[in-house]
Amino acid sequence: MESLDKLLQEYRHQLSKGQIQKAYKGIMTFMSSLKSDLEKSHPDHMIGGLYVGYMDMTYFAFTPPELKDNKLKIAIVYLHESGRFEAWLSGSNRKIQGEIIKRLGEKDIGKYRLSKAIPGVDSIIEAVLVENPNFDKRKELKLQIEKKTIKFINDMITILGL
Repeated sequence: MESLDKLLQEYRHQLSKGQIQKAYKGIMTFMSSLKSDLEKSHPDHMIGGLYVGYMDMTYFAFTPPELKDNKLKIAIVYLHESGRFEAWLSGSNRKIQGEIIKRLGEKDIGKYRLSKAIPGVDSIIEAVLVENPNFDKRKELKLQIEKKTIKFINDMITILGL
């Protein structure tokens, strides 16, 4: 195990360059703007707060009434290390998540992969929305995320029979 002191020295060294802060601020600004745009264009959806994470993931819930009524939610997730966007179907708690995973384990879910109900896994199903996002084309990126998220939501509603 690496020494925390050595890790913090490297952390401070990287921060002294200034690029990490700018990139992180850019990600947070983009996610906040995406969340705001989706709130305006989908007023019937439940939109959660922005979870900034520990530089591992940043996400917010974007859930239509059909899923919310069944104690499910959709998360739009930015994964920092891989630099990609994903959509996750999740339960409102671990019990719901486990029940849905068990129920879907016996069902054909097409191209999607079912998560395992194990500690540390917060999803039921995950899908890549944008593998290599171009943040310099924010408007196009937002539209791409929105379109693919709506497709994912509709697929989840169909798979779940809601």
